[in-house]
Parts: sequence; C-alpha cells; structure tokens
Amino acid sequence: MFAQVPPSSNSGPSNRPELYEEVKLYKNARERENYDNMADLYAVINTLQSLEKAYVKDAIHPKEYTGACSKLLVQFKAAFRQVAKDFPDVEAFMKKYRLDCPLALERIREDRPITIKDDKGNTSKCIADIVSLYITVMDKLRLEIRAMDEIQPDLRELMDAMCRLSILSQDFEGKQKVQTWLDKFSSMSASEELDDTQVRQMLFDLESAYNAFNKVLHDN
Repeated sequence: MFAQVPPSSNSGPSNRPELYEEVKLYKNARERENYDNMADLYAVINTLQSLEKAYVKDAIHPKEYTGACSKLLVQFKAAFRQVAKDFPDVEAFMKKYRLDCPLALERIREDRPITIKDDKGNTSKCIADIVSLYITVMDKLRLEIRAMDEIQPDLRELMDAMCRLSILSQDFEGKQKVQTWLDKFSSMSASEELDDTQVRQMLFDLESAYNAFNKVLHDN
C-alpha cells in the first residue's frame, strides 16, 4: 500500500496571497476610461430596455415615457460615440456583452419614442428634437454648466425647432420664455455665467414651458 501524503501546510489559499490580489481590467488611464465608457453605454441600453417594458405594462404615463425615452436616446448617441472606434454598430456591442435588450434595440433603430408616430414628414422629427433639447438644456443647468456659450446654442436650436412646428402658435408660452432667455444671453459675453438665482429661474421657466409643450401634444 502507498502511504497517503497529507497536503502541505503551505499549499492552502491562506498561504498564497496572490490569490487574493485584485484583478484589474485596465493597465493605464486610457484603458480605464474605455471600460468606463463601455459601462455607461451598457447602463443606458439596459435602462432603455426597462423603460420600454414599463411602457408596455402601462406602468408609466405616456408623457413621462416620451421625455425619458428621448433623453435616453440622446444619451445613447453620446455614449456610443465614445466606443464607436471599437464597435461598428450597437448590435456588435450587444452581441459581445450578451445584452438581451430587443425593445431597446428597436427604439435605437427607430431613433424616437414609440409615442411619437412617424408620419414620414417633419412633424415627428421636430417634436423629438424639441423634447430632447428641452431636456438637454435643463440637464446642463442641473450639472452646473451655466456659461453663455455652453447654453445659448442649444437654446437657439430649441427656439428654431419650436418655430418650425406648425401646431405651436406664435404666442405659445414656451416660445416666449425661451426668447426671454435668448435676449438675456445676447447681452452676455461668451464666458459669462448665470448666477444661482438665474439658473433656478431658468430651470423653472423651462420646466413650465416643457409642461405646456406636452399639453399641446396631448390636446392635438
């Protein structure tokens, strides 16, 4: 018979500290940023999938869904641009990381919330642009981005989009509120920033205008 040799007391995990070392996915700051960018894109796609499921289950109001979906589509475009050099399209990214999000993929392909009908004209695009621009400007303000040259271009684009949309009257309150701020920006230098009081007032005005815009959509 062969004698059974007991395992060496030095062979256990407790005596091999390398087994407890953290495994890093990146070796430098550039690689870390790349992983962060992919994580952002992954999160946006998953969130969009969850939003679509909530809408299908009637767990979210259409107005809230439209705003949230438009915002996520804008965020998706920004996030995908950060990883576009590594992936030819979003399908390739989803396949590599086994993302089973068919509802999100459909929204991304159509590039509009399901509540905005595609009439093959300019109306649906105008509505989607207006929603995303309202959200973009308000998000910038909440992120303390308040310099004139960082806010005014989006605000001007928002005004132009509202003027193109025929269902909005000339005296629509949203146009008036946005024009008031455009006039204020016209007297500021490019690097000049809004103060806390102005940011708070602008957010209040934009939220009121956005709610009024959604009311117009609902009434039409």
